[in-house]
Amino acid sequence: MNNFQNTFEYIQKQIDKKTLNLVDLCEVYLSRIKKNSDLNIFVEVFEKEALSKAKEIQNKIIAKKAGSLAGLFVGLKDNISYKDHLVSASSKILQGYVSPYNSKVVKSLLDKDAIIIGRLNCDEFAMGSSNENSYYGPVKNPINTNKVPGGSSGGAAAAVAKGLCTVSLGSDTGGSIRQPASFCGVIGFKPTYGKVSRHGLISYASSFDQIGPISNTVYDTAIIMNYISGKDTKDSTTSNKINKDHILGFKKKNKKYKILFSNDFLAYDGIDLEIKEKFLEFISNLKNNGHSIKEINFKHLNYVLPIYYILTTAEASSNLSRYDGVKYGHRFSQSKDIEDVFIKSRSFGFGEEVKRRIMLGTFVLSQEYYEAYYTKAQKARRMILNDYNNILKDADFLLTPTTPNTAFNLKELQDPIKMYSQDIFTVTANLVGAPALSMPVFKHSNNMPFGLQIMAKSFDDHKVLDFSYYLEKKYKSQ
Repeated sequence: MNNFQNTFEYIQKQIDKKTLNLVDLCEVYLSRIKKNSDLNIFVEVFEKEALSKAKEIQNKIIAKKAGSLAGLFVGLKDNISYKDHLVSASSKILQGYVSPYNSKVVKSLLDKDAIIIGRLNCDEFAMGSSNENSYYGPVKNPINTNKVPGGSSGGAAAAVAKGLCTVSLGSDTGGSIRQPASFCGVIGFKPTYGKVSRHGLISYASSFDQIGPISNTVYDTAIIMNYISGKDTKDSTTSNKINKDHILGFKKKNKKYKILFSNDFLAYDGIDLEIKEKFLEFISNLKNNGHSIKEINFKHLNYVLPIYYILTTAEASSNLSRYDGVKYGHRFSQSKDIEDVFIKSRSFGFGEEVKRRIMLGTFVLSQEYYEAYYTKAQKARRMILNDYNNILKDADFLLTPTTPNTAFNLKELQDPIKMYSQDIFTVTANLVGAPALSMPVFKHSNNMPFGLQIMAKSFDDHKVLDFSYYLEKKYKSQ
């Protein structure tokens, strides 16, 4: 049983053949989690609850009354709400907070008999690129425990890579699903903004955040997307323009795509030369297989990070103002008065990186600097969106490496600017609200994986998944 393929597609087939018992499968996952506790991936495991649910759903399977996601064990990033369970965004300031409701994505999965197996470690309030900014301590990369798993959804990527759950749900603000997926050798998908409800997601930057799945196969990603996509009356940013048919088949096997790539990404100063070489080799391979390849200029690459951090920190400053030690979460017990409660609860409750971003966001929103920074960044964001749409008007996809390098060592990057630059290839998709997927096409000579990023026009999520499915079947790690 320990040798089973950790994909929902495989589990479904075994259920149909009546060769798999969910209680046994649950025990395998729980055993693996215990054996790998040193990786610090889970902050809480719902052991008794998961076993109880596995027994209940196994009986449903026998009675042929089980939901379509029976057999799916889900790890939940610690910023997604699950009713009557703790959720802390891996922050001291939210210790002891129990969610009074289910997030929309959790409800959608539970309604179809998926099982939530536990909470996954992440960077505090999803702020980070290494999963070292957590109140619970850093997560280790399961491929090489001296290295980071990426962030902020590092626990979510590591859990799937190590086989501790079937799939996980993370959140992506500037690459927080795709970058750890690249570092851990799994598939990470950021849907179009507005395609998946953010109801029940603890906010970092509301106009950037998006929930998405991390899995081992494109098929599993597509299945999850079928159930978590859709209009939600509790999230006004969700769109009616929803194509929920993500089931794959790649029926047009001879279909040739119009693919773009930009040397601006490959000329980035910090890119690993082997990543550049293998990416260009891959592009050449696609061309040899009959796909149309065109090199384009993406002149805004040097501006995407400054724009991103101005806008996201501004939104974070506003969103995190609610954590004041009064309503819920951590409260400094020795405060003299209400002002002291505010100051000391936030000073001791927030970590260093969160405080840095709140301060930066408050600065750019201040009366003196609002026009100089925030307003200009909003205008620049619109300019990049217009140019992105124009670039892809007559093409299907824009391909890039997901990250400029492979996973770096724990404690290696102490300079915040160098840490922020880890998102240089991923933030564009969040700035423009477009779908983007990282898949583990490549393997570096240092034995670490790195991903191919596939970006497309907004609401072309199904096309991204279909193309990824084609690539998954055609290419192995190179």
